[in-house]
Amino acid sequence: MKSHETYVPIFKALADETRLKIVEMLSCGEMCACDILEYFKITQPTLSYHMKILTDCGIVMARKDGSWMRYSNNTEMITLIKNFWNQITTEQEDCICKNYKGSKCDS
Repeated sequence: MKSHETYVPIFKALADETRLKIVEMLSCGEMCACDILEYFKITQPTLSYHMKILTDCGIVMARKDGSWMRYSNNTEMITLIKNFWNQITTEQEDCICKNYKGSKCDS
């Protein structure tokens, strides 16, 4: 399991509605930036800004295809995110709550 701080940039990236929709769009497979632009009706610099955030945190992969960029979800990273989410939302032996001693509310 990776540390919590590893996942902070990922969850920050996903906290934006446009970026969340882009990830959903890419769930169907690789897409050209031109198609993403058309769907959102945003400018190319705005799309580049969103895609930089998604690629920098590792959720999305990019490849150059002539004058266009093609994007796809990084399925390995998405699997890691799913596993991390399951670990922090399900009681585990190494859970933070196991290491916490006492509660002021019990008094």
